[in-house]
Amino acid sequence: PSKTSPFVRHVVATLLGIYFALFCFGWYALHFLLQSGITYGIMILTGVEHMHKYCLVVALGYLSFCQITRVYVFDYGMYSADFTGPMMVITQKITSVAFEIHDGERMPSLLEYFSYNCNFMGILAGPTCSYNDYIAFIEGTPYRHRDLENKGKVNGKSRLNDPSPNTEVIRKLATCFISLLVFLSVCKVCPVERNVDDDFIATTPFYAQVVYLYLSMLTTRPKYYFVWTLADAINNAAGFGFNGYDSNGLPQWDLISNLRIMNIELATSFKVFLDNWNIQTAHWLKRVCYERCPYNPTAATFLLSAMWHGAYPGYYLTFLTGIVITLAARAVRHNVRPYFMGSPTLKFVYDVITWAATQIAICYTVIPFVLLSVGPSLKFYRSWYFCIHIGCILLAIALPVKPRHLRNTLKKKKTKG
Repeated sequence: PSKTSPFVRHVVATLLGIYFALFCFGWYALHFLLQSGITYGIMILTGVEHMHKYCLVVALGYLSFCQITRVYVFDYGMYSADFTGPMMVITQKITSVAFEIHDGERMPSLLEYFSYNCNFMGILAGPTCSYNDYIAFIEGTPYRHRDLENKGKVNGKSRLNDPSPNTEVIRKLATCFISLLVFLSVCKVCPVERNVDDDFIATTPFYAQVVYLYLSMLTTRPKYYFVWTLADAINNAAGFGFNGYDSNGLPQWDLISNLRIMNIELATSFKVFLDNWNIQTAHWLKRVCYERCPYNPTAATFLLSAMWHGAYPGYYLTFLTGIVITLAARAVRHNVRPYFMGSPTLKFVYDVITWAATQIAICYTVIPFVLLSVGPSLKFYRSWYFCIHIGCILLAIALPVKPRHLRNTLKKKKTKG
């Protein structure tokens, strides 16, 4: 920012992004420009009061149309580098900026808008970021105005220069290498499809099926660790992602990080797992749906997530199952957890039990996401007698949880007290 103008930075970021898109996807990359252009026109022509709703419907509808045609016309079940992947991130960005404008932020120029949606740092794999954070990066203003003044001081001295991302980039590239190595070496040892193999189901004890389910789903996660960590490292290498300084004065480069691997693998609740998996998408879902939906925001958020992910039926089975498990996990946490907080030993026992339950519940939930089709997914659930579905429904009914607005009211009263 100190060596050139924001205009030049926007132009370079946009043109490089379009070049990368054309190189990877050919003329399918024009969908990125068309989707962005249509929604920008909507923001210009409609009022601030309703633009966020129109942009959400149009951007998500355009994405869904492309996903349906790709899946059911071209290559069902093929995990190829398809153009709808970047469109998923662009859809998040389009709706995010529309909601930010609705909430009082300024309207971006056309160049700023295309730069935000199609810049070279995030055009291929994201992650999504706040429009304000991206503009602050381009213009060289403080990245995070809140808390930055205090975090930027160490021993009474202010950090005046931007920190170097080199160490963080090297660390994330090492994580990418390890994740890719693990995935390539173990993914064929425990194929997920074996969970629905007739011989495996007929000859394997149920406890062994549970262990195999966990191991097979565990081996699928490193590919996501690789992609998201690499995308984060690319943004950091370009200087984007600085999030101020921690309490020790060390620079943080996690502004747009998409996952926390250790928190995922050691998660002791469904919520903790989701809070640390695909973090930027979770933030987007919270901003555009969960915090604004007046009726059953949990179910609405999971359904929106299913629509955003694509047209495979397995996605919908996963997120519908996720609704039930989330409600049950919330009920257990509110009603059972307090009894185990009396001593460190009881808390440790509770953490061990909930870790195992969380990992199995996650695997049970997401296996249709990997299998994609209805037949194999229902075959797996039938082999388990839908036991987790039934158990979670009974828990959600038997253990009442106060509505969200009442919980918030109680929290405020406790804070005041």
